[in-house]
Amino acid sequence: MRKVFLPAPSLLVILLIGNIAFGQFQETTEKLKAFKPDSLTGWKKGIALGINVNQTSLTNWAAGGQSSFALNSVFSGFINYKSPNTSWVNTVDLGYGILSQENVKYIKKTDDKIDLLSKFGRKASKNFYYAALMNFKTQFATGYNYPNDSTRTKISNFFAPAYLVSAIGMDYKPNDYLSAFLAPLTGKVTFVADTMLSNAGAFGIEKGEKTKEELGGYLRIVFSKNDFKPEWLKNLTLTTKLDLFSNYLKDPQNIVVNWETLVIMKVNQYINVNLNTQLIYDDKVKISKDTDGDGVIDSNGPKIQFKEIFGVGITFKL
Repeated sequence: MRKVFLPAPSLLVILLIGNIAFGQFQETTEKLKAFKPDSLTGWKKGIALGINVNQTSLTNWAAGGQSSFALNSVFSGFINYKSPNTSWVNTVDLGYGILSQENVKYIKKTDDKIDLLSKFGRKASKNFYYAALMNFKTQFATGYNYPNDSTRTKISNFFAPAYLVSAIGMDYKPNDYLSAFLAPLTGKVTFVADTMLSNAGAFGIEKGEKTKEELGGYLRIVFSKNDFKPEWLKNLTLTTKLDLFSNYLKDPQNIVVNWETLVIMKVNQYINVNLNTQLIYDDKVKISKDTDGDGVIDSNGPKIQFKEIFGVGITFKL
């Protein structure tokens, strides 16, 4: 069987983690059902690592089929601070998955995500905080489109795209489960560092440019709960996050949507069943498709992007 290697993060990822989002760990603390406070008053921290593996081997199998190996890994963690008048959330969410199939030339990605977030708030009234947020997203490795099993075309790369959102607004937190952050003043920068993709004008930037700046409004709603009261839900963790962005300077009616949902059902201390979905719509991202199956691209425009990952795996918590 062919050996499968996961690409290591480059030095630039380490610098980003250190300089853009120091100590940042992601709100996807949905994988952590028990938070243990740090020795410092008001601080809480935690990490979780999940690995799902699927392997199929067929030899002289009369019914047909294809041997394959799939691996999907996620890492999430947080360092949060809370006092009567201050809230500071620092989080990281990483994911990477691959699929290797017999007689298929290339190993394909099934997941690839770097998501760093920091949100600081000062209490304004009972359920409202003045808040500032910074969110950075990109991916680890090159992404390809596969017209067939023997050819591929590069469509994304590390830092191509990358998104940096900086926002100032109000955060509504009526309880520990819900946060609704509304920022009428938001800056968004899209990076496309790959020269080939930049020259093609990928991800809505001007051809030959490396960055695109936008000014607009931003809404982020997060619901995360892992202590449901009904007996049949006591092992369930649900987290859903909705991000909406409108560019004031061009087509403000075209809302950029990013909606992620994670459902985890705990089987025992280490084993869990999880379902992860993500829906994206961005009118500036053009999706090329062969709609009639003749091998010729005949559709190129904005489309709803949807990803679903279902797995049974091992989760380690600290």
